[in-house]
Amino acid sequence: MPGRWGSPRPASCRCQAGPAGPRSSTERNILKTIALGQMLSLCICGTAITSQFLAEKYKVNTPMLQSFINYCLLFLFYTVTLAFQSGSDNLVSILKRKWWKYVLLGLADVEANYLIVRAYQYTTLTSVQLLDCFGIPVLMALSWFILYARYRATHFIAVAVCLLGVGTMVGADILAGREDNSGSNVLIGDILVLLGASLYAVSNVCEEYIVKKLSRQEFLGMVGLFGTVISGIQLLIVEYKDIAGIRWDWKIALLFVAFALSMFCLYSFMPLVIKVTSATSVNLGILTADLYSLFFGLFLFGYKFSGLYILSFTVIMVGFVLYCSTPTRTAEPADSDVPQVTSIGIDNLGLKLEENLPETHSAAL
Repeated sequence: MPGRWGSPRPASCRCQAGPAGPRSSTERNILKTIALGQMLSLCICGTAITSQFLAEKYKVNTPMLQSFINYCLLFLFYTVTLAFQSGSDNLVSILKRKWWKYVLLGLADVEANYLIVRAYQYTTLTSVQLLDCFGIPVLMALSWFILYARYRATHFIAVAVCLLGVGTMVGADILAGREDNSGSNVLIGDILVLLGASLYAVSNVCEEYIVKKLSRQEFLGMVGLFGTVISGIQLLIVEYKDIAGIRWDWKIALLFVAFALSMFCLYSFMPLVIKVTSATSVNLGILTADLYSLFFGLFLFGYKFSGLYILSFTVIMVGFVLYCSTPTRTAEPADSDVPQVTSIGIDNLGLKLEENLPETHSAAL
């Protein structure tokens, strides 16, 4: 990393400062990863709070309409931008070459959002929180085979620690009386959660591949295009009666706007975070989103507080930091015909620094 070290120094100074530089750089990047992950958690918290206000206070349950507005915003900002680009990055050129791939990606993204929300009608809050974590091992498996990620034992321990934190959070929910026993068919609800979590994993792996090897604009533009079409069709099929029954006023409209902006920020920022980390890191970091929703709920909805929530947050963050602090390896075949990765990500940053340290130190001597 020659550009990062600045102007040359005397040889004696370089020998002393060489080993410390990469370590401090890695620590800064880990802190940046934590901050970015929590920013995404706050965006998810915003969608949860606004949805709960709509459902509890105004009796509005239209998850597909809310998602449709978000996809429309993505279409207006990113798909239109692609339409005015030139060369192979142009919207028409992309559609000619791989439109069917993005149809499948848009379908996976739309249905993942819909299935998780619909599952709350059949099963309990505890089941959704626990089974939603099923997406993390699915994501790691897909990353292994599709992105050629190679994990170390520390990564599996870190994931286990994060899941332990989720279990602590669920236990705190039960003790605080937040468990919802109104599920009408737990088996159907649990299946919906597992399917939704798996589709989220598929969407996230595709996002990491596209963002690192193609471009962020292409991913968001294609998701905006096909997400708008697919969610619009599904909206007309499953929610037209619910939409017709909404008694619109400025408060309900404001909540819809707040939800759409939170979701739009989440979709816009997540590719930036994935590009410098990985989809697995992001999914571990946003496990704290439920805890942020709880903390806001203490004031907005009168939730009961438990010290286990603080313990849960701490355990999740410990696992997240442990995961990010250990570099992953990439075992992509040398003769692969896919484009080269343009960003190694923080997961691989420590590894690259470890590999370059002997060469840098020898050159300095």
